[in-house]
Amino acid sequence: MQPLSVSTQTRLLVVAPHPDDETLGCGLLIQQVLAAGGAIRLLLLTDGDNNPWPQRYIERRLRIDDTARLRWGARRRSEVTRAMAHLGVPASALQALGWRDMEITHHLLDDVPGAIAAMRTVWQEFQPTLVCCPALGDSHPDHGAAHVLCRLALTGVTPSPMLLAYPVHGVTDPSAYPILIEAAPGQQQRKLQALAEHKTQMTLSGGRMRRFALSPERYMHSETVTSDPLRLPWQPPSVLRRWLRLLVASSDSVQDWRWSEAPVVRDPDGMYRWQWPPGLSIPAPVFVKLYLDWPSPWIFDHWGWHAL
Repeated sequence: MQPLSVSTQTRLLVVAPHPDDETLGCGLLIQQVLAAGGAIRLLLLTDGDNNPWPQRYIERRLRIDDTARLRWGARRRSEVTRAMAHLGVPASALQALGWRDMEITHHLLDDVPGAIAAMRTVWQEFQPTLVCCPALGDSHPDHGAAHVLCRLALTGVTPSPMLLAYPVHGVTDPSAYPILIEAAPGQQQRKLQALAEHKTQMTLSGGRMRRFALSPERYMHSETVTSDPLRLPWQPPSVLRRWLRLLVASSDSVQDWRWSEAPVVRDPDGMYRWQWPPGLSIPAPVFVKLYLDWPSPWIFDHWGWHAL
């Protein structure tokens, strides 16, 4: 377990892809920063408007059109402001970008300079000393993409804040998150009260979310590359390769390749390696994502992102 010190000098920026991520991922840390006299800013990337199954259940509707999505997003936005109040965070600390839920990866694909600029504006205005964002290995596609955008936006920023990553979905190895925040008296209860304000999510997933919220909060420092940085961690089955794509993102550009056309070579052990063009330096950081190019009701990533 690694300690994390906060003080009156701490300026914590929490990056949340959706309403409820701020409470699940950082509800204890937020309270401890405020108790130490520090400052908080919450950067909400989406309003969580593309959340069809809870919306269908609660609103007793089958078809969800754009009007229904906007109404649901407004409802979730109001939930996050009430949750913040339980954590001691004023509504003025919320900064919402209003991106569409489940489309953060599209911001990388369609306009990475604009997405980076939007996030850097927040850094410049708030001047955080500590940034908490979703983990790169989080299996929700919005969470992994949010991590990539944070890393790209922080490239070259001076002074550089400490960057910590928190898990919400698909935590398979808790030991990978060695920084633990334990609750001080009263903080766990306030976190649960904040979580209860997210009624749209608690209706169908309340048990899972409460269990997660009752655990210590876990964080890791932003991932470092391995000794073999161009080696990819995946062995995709041959039957799927015609539908696979490889997304490569840096602060300079984003490229989206068909797997069959991507510049990768296979090592003797069956693993794959990215072939960077000879003579060109590799910008840092660079991230790759392997994904299937077909629609699916299953929203979570199977392979996800990897840092080169």
